[in-house]
Amino acid sequence: MTVDISFRRLLADTDRRFELDVAFHSTSRRVVLYGPSGSGKSMTLRAIAGLLTPDDGRIVVNQHVLFDSAKGVNLTPQVRKVGYLFQDYALFPQLTVAQNVAFGMRTGILNPRRSSMPEAAARWIDAFELGAVATHYPSQVSGGQKQRVALARALAAEPDILLLDEPFSALDPPLRVRMRSELAALQSRLDLQMLIITHDPADVDALGEHVLEIRDGRIFSDSAATGS
Repeated sequence: MTVDISFRRLLADTDRRFELDVAFHSTSRRVVLYGPSGSGKSMTLRAIAGLLTPDDGRIVVNQHVLFDSAKGVNLTPQVRKVGYLFQDYALFPQLTVAQNVAFGMRTGILNPRRSSMPEAAARWIDAFELGAVATHYPSQVSGGQKQRVALARALAAEPDILLLDEPFSALDPPLRVRMRSELAALQSRLDLQMLIITHDPADVDALGEHVLEIRDGRIFSDSAATGS
């Protein structure tokens, strides 16, 4: 699996001008994009997912061209085969845990029915040990369970790459340690490529195989991580 990124995006208003100019290549299964707030980490993920359109450049994941300004290619988010774990998990509060997971498999806008849960969604619910809370709503489950629900929903769509936006920032310190371990084990079991953005050095040490430091919209350093 490979990811090839090279794009530019200029954002400007009356108060600020920010240019995102990012380029990197990786064959690692766990890539960490590390840097302070405002450095362009989340915008990079949004561009890969199709939620932000670059001014020019190219985005290729697993030899699948997602964006190519020269050739006029700009795939919609729905067909990019990119899983996205948002920082706040973005679970639907009106849907149960099981329905949230099943939603990741649907192309329509209708809510999945409780009585017709897809078999694949049931497998992910079991894989993340969410069976006991499958009929609960997001407000009724713990922070760690919410993260598992969001991961299960993202993976139910069978993506080529999983993007994670500060995945542990909403968790308390002891839970962060456990969830880092769980995420690393999950990635090894599924052999799935992940791109994680963070400002926390502990995330880099625990999860980074290929570490990219970003500052002011540009890759500042590109190196192997100290962790595994």
